[in-house]
Amino acid sequence: MKSWDNILNASDIVDNYKDINNKIEKEYNEKTIYPDKNNIYRALDLTKYEDVKVVILGQDPYHGEGEANGLAFSLNDNVKITPSLRNIFIELKDDLNIERTNKDLSGWAKQGVLLLNTILTVEKDKPLSHKDYGWEVITDYLIKYISDNKSNVVFILWGKNAERKEELIDSSKHLVIKSPHPSPFSARRGFFGSKPFSKTNNYLKKNNQSVIDWSL
Repeated sequence: MKSWDNILNASDIVDNYKDINNKIEKEYNEKTIYPDKNNIYRALDLTKYEDVKVVILGQDPYHGEGEANGLAFSLNDNVKITPSLRNIFIELKDDLNIERTNKDLSGWAKQGVLLLNTILTVEKDKPLSHKDYGWEVITDYLIKYISDNKSNVVFILWGKNAERKEELIDSSKHLVIKSPHPSPFSARRGFFGSKPFSKTNNYLKKNNQSVIDWSL
């Protein structure tokens, strides 16, 4: 059984992996960084490699106090919902008639939905502050590794930044679902009505995999 740690330590980017973990330790000691240090790799902790059926890519963690919990688009339940997550829930209701209020998406992660931010940390109130910090080398490697070594995974790419990762994915053996980002700035340009949740479950069912219960 492969763990994410084994996959990264056996890779040709293992030095990047070690370097960024050393570098980030210094950041946490000197600044306010999100998510909490023990949640940096929460997406990988909750969704084991062998369980991955769906990958939803985010950009970087929420940068407001108490929001980020280590899963893309997911929030701690005791904070106000963000506009993007609200729009995701609107589309979920429209697509599958599921009325969701729980903002913590760990229930999805435990079913095989890898909620992966391409940048895993952020400085408080400074969006994209850790862009080009080195995280993209790690997460690009993981996206390509999943694509190369698994079959029939659904990759959900919301927005232009996520769509850039399509070149890492072999669409001949996976399903790629693309749409504008759920942000209020772009949701009405094609995110609403894109039906990613039913499309995902239809594909999983067609490939003899258990579907995702998006209400959990």
